[in-house]
Amino acid sequence: MPLASVQIHTAGLRPLPDSGRLTGMYKQPATAALRLRREGFDGDMQADLRVHGGPDKAVHLYPSRHYAALAAAFADAAPSLRPGSIGENLSTDELDERDVHVGDVWSLGEALLQVCQPRNPCWKIDERFGCPGMAAFIVRERITGWYWRVLREGLVQPLDTLERVQRHAGSPSLHEALRTWHDGQAGRRELQRLADCPGIATHWRGKIEQRIARLNPPEPSP
Repeated sequence: MPLASVQIHTAGLRPLPDSGRLTGMYKQPATAALRLRREGFDGDMQADLRVHGGPDKAVHLYPSRHYAALAAAFADAAPSLRPGSIGENLSTDELDERDVHVGDVWSLGEALLQVCQPRNPCWKIDERFGCPGMAAFIVRERITGWYWRVLREGLVQPLDTLERVQRHAGSPSLHEALRTWHDGQAGRRELQRLADCPGIATHWRGKIEQRIARLNPPEPSP
């Protein structure tokens, strides 16, 4: 089974530099074992629980290889762009959106995690780095990383290894899922395939089904 070493990052709340709005984005590397629970790592916090956190956003992984693209596009922020700096809990240079599929189950230490949706980056990234357009760039380039839900709680050590233990036949990679989701021309079949993925986040499935409902209804069979 595929393996990937990870770094763990957590944070309390801090104000953003301009608006003063609180954020949990200023992550720091973990130096000791942490308990991973259904809603995330002990000691990790989110400021706006309407759009962050919860069981389907318990843990965020961001592929560290994406930081090179961010640094090239936003040179002024390059010195501050490092694993953990856009608020991810896990970072690795061994996986990206092409390597994981919606619904994949992976083990990490004693815990079991399931890939359930991509991150939808918000304006706080732009303010944190003083770079308008960074969040939009992340979406446009499909370098969002992804959220995991926690299927089994447990103790996780710094530099533990992710190991894939289950993949559902026919489920798309996260890269393919993002392409379908952002493709304005995607039809019912492609969108329904995505909505039907085992393990997909409930909120994301609902948004996909809303888009399907807005499409022209299929012609009745003769």
